[in-house]
Amino acid sequence: MTGDSDPAPRPGYRGTVNDLSPPSLDDDRLRTLSVVVPVYNEQSWIARSVEAVIRAGDRAGLDLDVVVVDDGSTDGTAETVVRLAEADTRIRLVSQENAGRMAARVTGVTAARHPLVLLLDARVLVREDSLDWIATEGPGYPDARVWCGHVDVETRGNPVAAFWSGLTKIGWRRYMSDPRVVSFGGDDFDRFPKGTGALLIEREYFLELATSFESLYEAQHLASDDTRLLRRAATDRRIWLSPGFSFDYHGKTGAGGLRRQAFFRGTTFVDSYLGQSRTLGAALVGASIGGVGLVALTVARPAVGGAALAAVWCLVPVAVAASGGTRQEVGAAAALTPPFVAVFGAGVVRGYYLAARSALHAQRGARS
Repeated sequence: MTGDSDPAPRPGYRGTVNDLSPPSLDDDRLRTLSVVVPVYNEQSWIARSVEAVIRAGDRAGLDLDVVVVDDGSTDGTAETVVRLAEADTRIRLVSQENAGRMAARVTGVTAARHPLVLLLDARVLVREDSLDWIATEGPGYPDARVWCGHVDVETRGNPVAAFWSGLTKIGWRRYMSDPRVVSFGGDDFDRFPKGTGALLIEREYFLELATSFESLYEAQHLASDDTRLLRRAATDRRIWLSPGFSFDYHGKTGAGGLRRQAFFRGTTFVDSYLGQSRTLGAALVGASIGGVGLVALTVARPAVGGAALAAVWCLVPVAVAASGGTRQEVGAAAALTPPFVAVFGAGVVRGYYLAARSALHAQRGARS
């Protein structure tokens, strides 16, 4: 089955998804689910995230186990979760020193009580009918063992979020232009949206993936904790998407939010694709060389270099519009492309540095 196919459900199907499926997939309906939410300094969002999960789980009739992993927050996140847990015994708080999102996910999945786990980020809110969809319709896809959520970016009043939403429509236009039930494997992995911010996966399989996870970086909190891991999952089992399994992402706001997010994503982009993707890895290297060339050209011949930079600036909003972007997304692309390119590029440079430093340390260790 290819990523372009639209597999039909099997209404008459009964039993588990397949022989290796978790026992929580009982008969033709999912009955139990653990939800793991890693969180760092999200006091204003964690209650909304957990409450949305509870509402959706109640609607689906699920036996829920909600594990919130506080990754060393310095705000009132932990206190907020304690209050939620006091009001609902299905909610648990697990605390650890700050170690990064990947480590927090492993901690939470290890503590999970049910064999099927939904990984969720604090700013990703599950829609009220999404867990009901996966509980009732999911078993109708007997080959589906890993589901990424269909995530829409909430853009109202948030130009930064509109900018990111526009970029997703460029990169994943095959799916975003026509959301439907699809699956994709390692061969077409880069053409579809994916992420661990809304991921349904078997507990033991996630821990297996996490154990074998390798980054280009020694600093694991800067590693690409989703793309490399999910590339293997897609290759092993395929990953499935459906607009019925939907979530809303509420991004950070303001110049500070864009700066932090772009710098971090530039760093993780290197870890995600360098040496991993023939297409995007080559594009990364080509864009890096082109960026250096543009800077050199601008220094040597400001008029020519400035014209070239302006052309790049115009290209992004044009691509967003051609990919079905809204007026808000096109406007955000026009306004925010220059600072994004500068900050994202700085993150890429940091990624190259981290990868080179790690490789150098590994060589020294091999010689000693």
